[in-house]
Amino acid sequence: MERFFKVGTAACFLPACFVFLSCFQITGPHTEMVMGTVCSVNAYSDGTEKLYNELFTRLHTIENEFSVNISTSEVSAVNNAAGQNAVTVSADVFYVIRTALKYAELTGGAFDPTVGPLVKIWGINTDHERVPSGQEISTALGLINWHDVLLTQNADGTGTVRLRRRGMALDLGGIVKGYAADELTLILKARRVKRAVIDLGGNIYVFGTKKDGSLWKVGVKDPSDPEGNPALVVSLSNSTVVTSGVYERFFIQNGVRYHHILDTKTGYPARTGLLSSTIICESSIAADALSTSVFVLGEEKGMALLRKIEESRIPDAEFSEIPGLHARISAVFIAEDGIITASKSLEGILKLMNGSPVFK
Repeated sequence: MERFFKVGTAACFLPACFVFLSCFQITGPHTEMVMGTVCSVNAYSDGTEKLYNELFTRLHTIENEFSVNISTSEVSAVNNAAGQNAVTVSADVFYVIRTALKYAELTGGAFDPTVGPLVKIWGINTDHERVPSGQEISTALGLINWHDVLLTQNADGTGTVRLRRRGMALDLGGIVKGYAADELTLILKARRVKRAVIDLGGNIYVFGTKKDGSLWKVGVKDPSDPEGNPALVVSLSNSTVVTSGVYERFFIQNGVRYHHILDTKTGYPARTGLLSSTIICESSIAADALSTSVFVLGEEKGMALLRKIEESRIPDAEFSEIPGLHARISAVFIAEDGIITASKSLEGILKLMNGSPVFK
C-alpha cells in the first residue's frame, strides 16, 4: 500500500514536490524552520539525534552565512559594501557565488544572482508586496548585471567579493537551498546512512532506496489543483527534484497573479506560457539554478539549453567546470494549456496521473 506524504509543507503554500512512501516506512522526519521555510530530513533507521543535530547545524550555518534577512550574514556584508570595497567571505559563500555566476553565464542571464534590487521592490511573500512603478523597475534593472560581481579566490577556498556599483545586491535564494541539500547528502554519505529523504521547502533529495530496495516515487504538484495533488510521479534514487512554479509564492492585484520568478530582462514576473518547470538530476545546486532558468527561458529555449549541456558533457568541454553538470539532467514542463512535456530520458520512470506526457 502506498500513499503520498507531503514532507515539509510550509504554512504559506503547498510544496512543489513530495515523496510517495510505503506506509510502513513513515517514521517521522526531523523538522525545523530554517532558511525561511520548513525543512525536513528523514533518515529512517539511521536517524539518530546526533545525526539530525549535525544535519540541522549545517543548515543553520548556511542560513547565517547567506540570508539577506540576517544583517550579520556574509551576503548582507557584501551587499552593504556595494560600490565601495571588497568583502572577505568564507569558502561556503565564495563557492556558491562563483557557482551562481557560472550559471548566469551558462543561461545568458536567465539566472542572475544580482537580482536583489528587483526582489526587494516587488516584496513578494512579505508584508509589503506590491507592483512597483515603471521608474522603480527601471532603476532596479540598471543595478542588475552579474558581470559586475568581482571575485578573488584564496588558496584555502575563501575569497573576496565586490559589487561594482552602489545599490547592487546579491540574492542567492535561487541556488542556496540546492547547495544546502547537496551538503546534507555529503553528511549522509560520510555517516553511511542507507536511506533518507531530504525536503528543504519543496527541494527534494531522495538518498539511497526504500527499505525493500525499490525506488522512491516523487510527485510533482499539479499547478491547477488547489488541493496540491500531483500531476505526475517520477521513480528515482540518489536524485534531486526541484520545481519552480507560479503557485509557490505570489500575490494577486486587480485580478492579475504576480509570482516570484522574476525576469531580469523585463523586471516583471516571467511569462513564458509555463505554470511550472522541474529539473531532475543528481546535483541539487544544478537543479535549483536550472529550474528557475528554464522557467524564465520557456520550454523551447529551456529544452535547447539542456540539450546543449548534454551534448557538451565530455572532459574539458564548455561546461565541465560548472558544479552539477557531470550527470544527466532532465526536465518536466507544465504549460498553461495543461500540456506536460518531459525529457526523453524520463521515459519509463515518469507517470502522469492523467493522460500521457510529450517526450522531447
